[in-house]
Amino acid sequence: MSESVTIIQKYTDAKVLAQVAAQRFVELAKAAITTQGRFSVALSGGSTPAAMYKLLASEPYANQLDWGKIDVFWGDERCVPPDDSESNYRMAHETLLSHVPLPPANIHRIRGELAPQVGAQEYEATLREYFRAAPGAGRFDLVLLGMGNDGHTLSLFPGSEAARQEMILLSQPAQTQQRWVVANYVEKFSTWRITLTTQPVNAAANILFLVAGADKADALQQVLAEPPQPPLLPAQLIKPINGQLIWMVDEAAAALLDKSPKRT
Repeated sequence: MSESVTIIQKYTDAKVLAQVAAQRFVELAKAAITTQGRFSVALSGGSTPAAMYKLLASEPYANQLDWGKIDVFWGDERCVPPDDSESNYRMAHETLLSHVPLPPANIHRIRGELAPQVGAQEYEATLREYFRAAPGAGRFDLVLLGMGNDGHTLSLFPGSEAARQEMILLSQPAQTQQRWVVANYVEKFSTWRITLTTQPVNAAANILFLVAGADKADALQQVLAEPPQPPLLPAQLIKPINGQLIWMVDEAAAALLDKSPKRT
């Protein structure tokens, strides 16, 4: 995998971060629709993205977008029904999707109510069919990511089987056929999740990490400034092949970064 330039943008607090992220979403969507006719985005769960989604559902953001030309996907999902309080789909629906004129056919959710392996296979088939017919480079225009205080992203958790498999795949030739979606048992929560692998994420045109809160400071410092140890810090696996990676963080999450040399 080729090296990528990491851009870190710091904001005073989570509210400002959400505002800038919403504006960035609008800019990327408008640019993609202008150049290729559609915009594809993989959404993330979490409180910081939720704040951004609420902004996107309101003015002046919502009326700037041609929602009929936007396709919405997810980076990961808990293995629960779509109306469960833990569902990433439900959160996005309540904060954004139910408030904008997005056609139902443009919403491509992960069916977490299915058996984990079945749900993963179905979602991968959905992605491959979509991107075979998609305009442009056949990749996500934007992937939104969060990071846990343990350094996980998507549902790639430290020490999990999916994270270990990602490390194995990194050593294989780039042309090797790789899974785009896997079911991953998360021992920490004694539950199954369905997640994108790094293959489609690192192929995206734009990746935005949204990280806020003092509880993320230690993990953020380790991910960005310490020597690579992806099995323990899966967020380090995110390195775009031919795209842009931006870490959008608030001052609380970035508190330890200024005290550490930047990892290269």
